[in-house]
Amino acid sequence: MSESKQPRNYSPHQHKIIQRYYDNLGTIKTERLAELVGELYLAEGKKKAKLWQQAGDVMRKLGVPAARVEHLLKQQKPELIAEVVKELEAKK
Repeated sequence: MSESKQPRNYSPHQHKIIQRYYDNLGTIKTERLAELVGELYLAEGKKKAKLWQQAGDVMRKLGVPAARVEHLLKQQKPELIAEVVKELEAKK
């Protein structure tokens, strides 16, 4: 009943694009976290809660220790997230 999926046949050009995306994924996520800092300063209500959740998810994906992420989410101070962004950018 179940059909096995055929692997996609990407062209060499497509392979390069996909590889560059994954090579730069850390930078992309760091930039997204920086954007979230600005959005957190301006947001209110339910949108702000959703943005904090997104910031936590991005930090976890970037390898920020879980204890630190939880601490930052409890504090809910965007300036602390901005410090994390600075630290991540300094590592590169």
